[in-house]
Amino acid sequence: MFQREGWHRCKAAVTLIKWGEQMKEHKKKNSNRGMIITFLAPAVIIFLVVFLYPIIRTVMMSFYKIDAVTDKMADWTFTGLANYQKLLSTPIFATAMLNILKIWLIGGIIVLGLSLLFAVILTSGIRFKKFFRAVIYMPNIISAVALATMWQQYVYNSKFGLLTSVLKALHLDALAKTPWLDPDHLFWSMLFAYCFGMVGYHMLIWCSGIERISPDLFEAATIDGANKPKQFWYISRPLLKGVFKTNITMWSVSTAAFFVWSQLFSTVTASKSTMVPVQYMYLQTFGAGNAVTDRNAGYGAAIGIVLCICIVIIFTITNRVIKNDDLEF
Repeated sequence: MFQREGWHRCKAAVTLIKWGEQMKEHKKKNSNRGMIITFLAPAVIIFLVVFLYPIIRTVMMSFYKIDAVTDKMADWTFTGLANYQKLLSTPIFATAMLNILKIWLIGGIIVLGLSLLFAVILTSGIRFKKFFRAVIYMPNIISAVALATMWQQYVYNSKFGLLTSVLKALHLDALAKTPWLDPDHLFWSMLFAYCFGMVGYHMLIWCSGIERISPDLFEAATIDGANKPKQFWYISRPLLKGVFKTNITMWSVSTAAFFVWSQLFSTVTASKSTMVPVQYMYLQTFGAGNAVTDRNAGYGAAIGIVLCICIVIIFTITNRVIKNDDLEF
């Protein structure tokens, strides 16, 4: 009988201990949950206020006629899809989209190609790698305004510009007389200057991807007799698919937001040769320049929505075409 009572008491004690441990775990989970909510709440609130609300407001604005961005919603005039219909029938917007397409495609080939070439060279074990990396990346730490001014005043200047002096030194006098900043050459001059400033940024992304690859793979390939081009094609290229997707995405986002260079290369009035969608959106929203006779912030919002859709399409196609294989580094 005493043994049974002792057994039941032990069993009850074990049950109480387990229950106490469960209560402690429950309290710990609740305290952790409260801590998580406390730390996440500011970030979530900031995200909703700074990002989500402007996105929703911009989508709504694209269906209205709005005189100014700061107008109250009571002053908005609903127009439905009129803003989008106007976009499709406006020659200036078509020119702006064509210009941004050329910047994205031609500029992308130049920037991503050169940046990949420099990244492969810099990660091949050459001397003074850090110095060359810093020199190539240096244009990215200079203000776009200063960089564009440098190109216009000291490179493209028809009298004492660097490009004119170099061409004359090479006895290419006919080419040296080219007016690089006239309407016929302005777009390509702007694109070349912009590409010069973007190579270093994408080069660092390539370098980070290449440096993740194990050196043992290249060492084994060298022992097997594979030269540098073959090592790149059969080792680096397959393992850089994810980095390639990242570079395309970052290049697309920066291209869609292309504004400062276009504005600086047409400082007096908006030039059709350098017109891009963001610049056209700025003119429509704030009514600046000779290209705008009727200010409409809703029309400008519609331009922003179209650009956003283009980025989403590019990102979707990139994910479908370039798939990450299950490869080990």
